[in-house]
Amino acid sequence: MAAVNRVYAARLAGMVVLGPDGESMGRVRDVVISISIVRQQPRVLGLVVELLTRRRIFVPILRVTAIEPGSVTLATGSVSMRRFAQRPGEVLVLGQVIETRVRVDDPDLPQLSGIEVIVADLGIEQTRTRDWMVTRVAVRSQRRLRRSNVHVVEWQHVHGLTPSGLAMPDQGVAQLLDLFEGQRAVEVADAIRELPAKRRFEVVNALDDERLADVLQELSEDDQFDVLQQLKAERAADVLEAMDPDDAADLLGSMAPSDAEQFLRRMDPEDSKDVRRLLSHSPDTAGGLMTSEPVVLAPDTTVAEALARVRDPDLTPALASLVFVVRPPTATPTGQYLGCVHLQRLLREPPAELVGGIMDTDLPNLTPEDSLAAVTRYFAAYNLVCGAVVDDENHLLGAVSVDDVLDHLLPEDWRESMEEPQLSTAEGAT
Repeated sequence: MAAVNRVYAARLAGMVVLGPDGESMGRVRDVVISISIVRQQPRVLGLVVELLTRRRIFVPILRVTAIEPGSVTLATGSVSMRRFAQRPGEVLVLGQVIETRVRVDDPDLPQLSGIEVIVADLGIEQTRTRDWMVTRVAVRSQRRLRRSNVHVVEWQHVHGLTPSGLAMPDQGVAQLLDLFEGQRAVEVADAIRELPAKRRFEVVNALDDERLADVLQELSEDDQFDVLQQLKAERAADVLEAMDPDDAADLLGSMAPSDAEQFLRRMDPEDSKDVRRLLSHSPDTAGGLMTSEPVVLAPDTTVAEALARVRDPDLTPALASLVFVVRPPTATPTGQYLGCVHLQRLLREPPAELVGGIMDTDLPNLTPEDSLAAVTRYFAAYNLVCGAVVDDENHLLGAVSVDDVLDHLLPEDWRESMEEPQLSTAEGAT
C-alpha cells in the first residue's frame, strides 16, 4: 500500500504504529505540533503513541518513515520509553486544537467572513526537507456537525490558532469525546491526565456522571480530589454516588475528615451509608478493602438466575467469579452467610438447580480486621480472586477482590510513575 505525504491529523487517531520489521508497537493517540505567539506556520513535532503496555510516549515525526491508510511505520524500533510530558510551545491537535474557535479571511469563502467557526481537523503535509507542516485547516459552522458544512482553508487564511486562542474558555469537546467512545475507563483516564488543566476541566464537565465515576476510579487520589473540587457540589455528590462504594470510601478516606464529611452530607443517605460503613474500617484491612456490593443471592435462587447476575457488564471479572449465598435479606450486612458458589461450578450445573444445593461451605472466610498481608496470603493459599468478609455474628459484610489488593500493594503513584511499578512489601508478609 502506497505511503502518503498529506493526511488529516484526526484520521491518525487509533492507527497502528509498526516498527521497521512490521511488528506492532502501539497506537497513535495524538499529534503534537508547535504553535508560537508570532504568526508562523505550525510544524508537526511528533506523535503521542500508546504502547501495548498503555504507557504513552513521544515519537519524533522524523522517526516516521511512512503513513499508510491503516498504519504508521517507524524507521527504527529504538524509541525513547520516557512517558510523554507536554513541553512549552507544544500543542496536542486532538486534545487542544480541535473545536477551537477561529476566524477565516479566505476570499473564496465569503460566507465565513466575519464569523467564528470551529476547527474540525488539521491537514498536515510533508515538505521536501522531510518536515511535516500544518498546511490546511478544516473548519465548520458553530451551528452543528453536518459534514457538508465543513470547509477546508489554507492555514494562512485562519486566525486564532495561537496560544491565547487555545486558552479561551468554553471550548467544545464533542470530537474528543467521540475519540474516547469505546475506550476503557483507564485509557480515558490516561488521556485526561495528559491534557492541560483547562481542557481537562472541559472534558470532565462534559462526561456524564456514570462515565466520569468510572474514569475517576482510574486516577490518582490527588487527581480525583482535584476533579471533585472543580465540580459543583451537587454534581460531585452525584459522581460519588455513581462510584463503587469501596472506591468512593478510598477517595473520601484520603481527604481531611471535614472535607469528606461535606461530600457525605450531600450524597443520597442510602449511598452514603455504605460508604460510611466502609470508612469505619482501617484502609489496610479486609473491612477497608472490601466492596459492599458483591453478588449476593438467596439459597432458592436458580443457577440460571445466578448466571444472569454475573453477566452484569458493570461487574469486574474478579467479583463475577464468586457468588455469595445468604438467608434473606440479601443486602449486606444483614444476611446470615451460608456459603459461596464458584462461577465454574455454576457453568457445570443444570439451569434449574438451586444455588443452596451446590454451595462451598468449607472455604474459610475473611474477617474485617484481617490485615492486607493476611488477605494476600488468603488469595494465594486458596487460589482465589475474590473472598467473603464475614463478622462475628456470621453476617456477610462484603467481599474483597484481587484488584483492591493490588491497588494497595502498589505504590501510591503507580498510575503516574515514570518507572515500572514495584510491589511494596505488605506488613507481615513473608
